[in-house]
Amino acid sequence: MARPFYRKVYLRAMRTARRLGLRKRQNRQSIQSARSLGPRIVVIGGGTGLSTMLRGLKTYTENITAIVSVSDDGGGSGMLREDLGMLPPGDIRNCITALANTEPTMMELMNYRFPEGVNKGQSFGNLFLAALNGISGSFEEAVTRMNEVLAVTGKVLPVTNANVNLVADFENGASVVGESKIAAKKKQQNCRIKKVRLEPENASALPHALDAILSADLILLGPGSLYTSIIPNLLVDGIVDALKKAKAPKVYVLNIMTQDGETEGYTAFDHLDALVQHSAEGMVDACIYNTAPVPDTIQARYKTEDAEPVVMDMERFRAAGVEMYGYPLIASGSQFARHDPALLAQAVIHTFGQCCGAREGVYGAYDLLAQETEPGKI
Repeated sequence: MARPFYRKVYLRAMRTARRLGLRKRQNRQSIQSARSLGPRIVVIGGGTGLSTMLRGLKTYTENITAIVSVSDDGGGSGMLREDLGMLPPGDIRNCITALANTEPTMMELMNYRFPEGVNKGQSFGNLFLAALNGISGSFEEAVTRMNEVLAVTGKVLPVTNANVNLVADFENGASVVGESKIAAKKKQQNCRIKKVRLEPENASALPHALDAILSADLILLGPGSLYTSIIPNLLVDGIVDALKKAKAPKVYVLNIMTQDGETEGYTAFDHLDALVQHSAEGMVDACIYNTAPVPDTIQARYKTEDAEPVVMDMERFRAAGVEMYGYPLIASGSQFARHDPALLAQAVIHTFGQCCGAREGVYGAYDLLAQETEPGKI
C-alpha cells in the first residue's frame, strides 16, 4: 500500500533532520501537519497579485498573514462602500478565497457574480462579507468570521478599520481623489504620479497587523499595482515603523509588466524607488523578479495599453545594496503576463532560504525539504 502523503513528508523531514545531526528529542518530534512548520510569512498588498501569491504560498506554510489595502472605491466594492458605509470587501474576499480550504461548491458560490438585476456584476462573496459586517462590531471582526467560515490557511487582515480614500498628486501639480479615478486622471495629465496619500491621513493600523509584521520570518511586498495596491498599506500609521523594527527580511516582488495608468515607462528600480519614497530608506532588502521572456503575442496585446515588460536596471539595485533573485515566473497558457502561483511560491521559499538560511531544528529540516520539492508538491 502506498504511504499517505503526510507520512512521506514526515519521513523525508526526519531523514533530513538526521542528516543535519539534530538531537534525538527533535527527531522524535511529531509533525501533526507538515505545513505548520512553514515560516511565518507576512504578505502586504492587494488586488489580484496578492491573491495569486497566497494561492501558491499556502502549499508551503500555514503561517501566512495577508495585510490588505482598503482604499478601493470602484466596481462592486465601491457600490457596497457607498451604499452601506462599509470598507471595500473585494480584495479581502479574493485573498480569503485564495487561502480557503473548503468545498468546491462553496468556492464557486463565493466567486459567483449576479448576471442581472439590482446586483448585476456584484459577487456573492462581497455580499456575504457585507452581511457579516452588518452583524459584527467592526470590519476586522467580520473578516475574522469569514476566515473561520471558509477554513482559511493563515489569516487575512484589513490594514486598517478606518474609512480612507486614496489621493494621487501628479508631477504637474494636479490631484485626484479616489483610487478608481487615478488611472484615467494620469492619462489625462500625461505625467507621472508624484505621490499618493490617504485621506484622512491619521488612519491607524490594526494591532494584529503590526504584531504579525514584528513576529514574521519573512515579509513580502507585492506583487500588484504599485500605487493603488501596495503603497496604500505603507501610508497607514504604524506600518512603516513596524517594518523598520522587524528583523525579518523584506522582499519586494516586482511586477512582470508595467501598468497602464500607473507605471508606464517605469524601470524595475523606478518601482522600488517609488516604494521607498513612500516609506523609508533601506526598507527593502531584496527583490524577486521574472526571468522568463514574455511571448511576443502577449507583448503586442499589452502594447495597445502602453504597457511593456519591466526593464531590469540591475546596476541601480547593486548601487542601492538590494539583493536580486530571478526566476522564471510567468504562468503558461495564459493570455496575460501573470505570475504562476506555484512558481512564485517556490521562488519565495528559495529566496527565504537565501536570505535567512535554514532555521534550527525540525523547522530547518522542513525548510530544506521545501526548497528541494517541486512547485505545488509539498
